[in-house]
Amino acid sequence: MTRYFLAAMLLLLPMCASAKNANIPVVKCSHDNRAVNEEGFVSIGGIQQWVTIHGADCSNPVLLMIHGGPGNPLSPYAAKVYGAWEKEFTIVQWDQRGAGKTFGRNPGMADSELTIEQMTQDGTELASYLIRHLHKKKIILTGGSWGSYLSVHMAKSRPELFHAYIGAGQMVNYAQNQASSYQKILALANAANDTKTLSAINALGPPPWTNPRNFGILRRATRVYEAKSTTPAPESWWVPSPEYTTPAMQADYEAGEDYSYLQFVGLAGNGMLSRVDLPKLGLTFEMPIFLIQGEQDLVTTPEVAKNYYDSIAAPKKEYVLLARTGHDPNEAMIDAQYKILKSLAIK
Repeated sequence: MTRYFLAAMLLLLPMCASAKNANIPVVKCSHDNRAVNEEGFVSIGGIQQWVTIHGADCSNPVLLMIHGGPGNPLSPYAAKVYGAWEKEFTIVQWDQRGAGKTFGRNPGMADSELTIEQMTQDGTELASYLIRHLHKKKIILTGGSWGSYLSVHMAKSRPELFHAYIGAGQMVNYAQNQASSYQKILALANAANDTKTLSAINALGPPPWTNPRNFGILRRATRVYEAKSTTPAPESWWVPSPEYTTPAMQADYEAGEDYSYLQFVGLAGNGMLSRVDLPKLGLTFEMPIFLIQGEQDLVTTPEVAKNYYDSIAAPKKEYVLLARTGHDPNEAMIDAQYKILKSLAIK
């Protein structure tokens, strides 16, 4: 989880407030030069899930962005971070099951288990919907952090839906990612003679862990050390749009984030995180694969991501390592994503 995603919950926009089901209306996206600006709930996986679709021209390629967390939607920040892309791409944001506005719409979800299998099915169902709704043959898939894990599951499950996959801060394998993160923090803290951090991390012992708090303790340490060697994103990126900051929406957001976090790490360290193992899904892809990694990423370390990249086969693949970049997005990471998108030359 990253600090800038903790700001606010989404507000149900006026265009949807009066609709009983608040479903996205049918759009006539079968000809060029028509803008699309839709925000509403779509029936996915048997529940109503929040989806936004924004773009200047229906003929542009469609980009489905899979957020991280797993409980941290990009929807409140998308306009500031990705708004300029809407001239050339139709940008789709989705509040996943258990997160953001989708959690607020389905409060009974708090009593259910969150699984990668169900979320993969949700994601591919949404991709199929977008292809029909926007009259496309395929769409582009991109995800970061947790979203990179879910995205690869989606790409392996229904490869025919996607032109390409672009991952950032790629999760690969629980044991490898956690061990690498733990060892790197210990090395950095030792080099800095940082007794406070050393005490906290040594007290955890090496992963795997059964205490759900341990992951958060390690994440706080990685955030501190990444800040020492990276260029941060503009602060304005992570100020949510005003309509997303009501007390009720903030309460719903935080409740969804708490639920998703516990489902992710598990009460005994046995949540979805403990089962992350992308190589187990197979190493051959039917679409181009692009992995963007921060050189200073202490969460999904570049060494683990590069080993995974080297092992996979795809029609085209590229590994991009960014200086002064950590796990959290910054301008260099966004620019790298855009450069890759432009290179795809999809009509």
